[in-house]
Amino acid sequence: MPEEKKLHSQEEPMTTIYLIRHAEAEGNLYRIAQGQYNSLLTDRGARQVAALEKRFADIRVDAVYSSDLYRTCATAAAIYQPKGLELHRRTDLREICVGVWEQRTWGDIARADPEQMENFSLHPERWQVAGGEAPAAVLRRVRAAVEDIARKNEGRTVAVFSHGYAIRLLLASLQGYTLEQLAATPVGDNTAVSKLEVRDGKLEVVFRDDNSHLRTPEYLAGETKGKRANGLEPGLRFLPLCPAEQAAFLDRCVRETGMAVQPDGPTLVGYLGEEPVGLLQMGAAQGQIALAYIQPEYRGRGFGVQLIGQAVRLTRETGGETVLVRPGDSAAFWSRYGFRPGTQADVLEKGIGFDPAYLALPPAEV
Repeated sequence: MPEEKKLHSQEEPMTTIYLIRHAEAEGNLYRIAQGQYNSLLTDRGARQVAALEKRFADIRVDAVYSSDLYRTCATAAAIYQPKGLELHRRTDLREICVGVWEQRTWGDIARADPEQMENFSLHPERWQVAGGEAPAAVLRRVRAAVEDIARKNEGRTVAVFSHGYAIRLLLASLQGYTLEQLAATPVGDNTAVSKLEVRDGKLEVVFRDDNSHLRTPEYLAGETKGKRANGLEPGLRFLPLCPAEQAAFLDRCVRETGMAVQPDGPTLVGYLGEEPVGLLQMGAAQGQIALAYIQPEYRGRGFGVQLIGQAVRLTRETGGETVLVRPGDSAAFWSRYGFRPGTQADVLEKGIGFDPAYLALPPAEV
């Protein structure tokens, strides 16, 4: 872990800012664009929050700021709650708004708009989609927010929670990179910590994107061997089932699972490129997964969890707060992603409701 410097000048008050990315959230896990939409932290994200709390247990923090989105407020609890501090929410610390991309899978976006997908990752100065926020504008508002926080906390130590793309833009700018050079800079992990020092209003990066609290034996003991996607890895796109066009795929699904596909239930087919590789069908009961299937040759590649992401989306659209599944011989898979025994025998449940503790907070400051 990088050395934590202490205040060392009475004449020149130094302000310290820990800039922290939120923990793993649903969009990160399910490969869904989650710019300014709210999403829950995952089970892994909850463990990251615990690791972050331990990291900061003996570090003095005088104030905590966060974007007003759920995933940052929930992550900020690692510091503001154990230290008995107030959480100051600011809308200008939000992630980039990705416009018409919001809540679409990265696989869908990559197929529908490959040029802008590449621009988003490699050429932000060229990126533009309907309703989207220009990266240059994001940089201006996030930098102005952090500078304002520094002015209001001169000589203090502050934790600021924001988002991956927004933080990367700010750190790159502070280290002298232009927007055109953003692709040459690293991408911080969830809960990665960067440290800034402020003197005479000037922000300087001491270290960036440190994740040493996620490399401890205690944290690593909870990690699974399943594949986890990174960055903007596209993954699957989903379309409604069309039996006439996917007859062979459906025959294989029925043959291998022993279950009949019910055409009346909400049913989605997951595609990798043009190839159908998975199928999700919701049952008659709210939030019930009737069938989730990935072709054997595509298993172990992180696609199954994306079916869960679609089940969560469909359940929320009907007002549900619980997803249910009969796991059969796949209980280990479902348990890995937060499904637990519920009130019904042989049924696992996953709560997807938002904790009001991170929603019913005082109004955001900006």
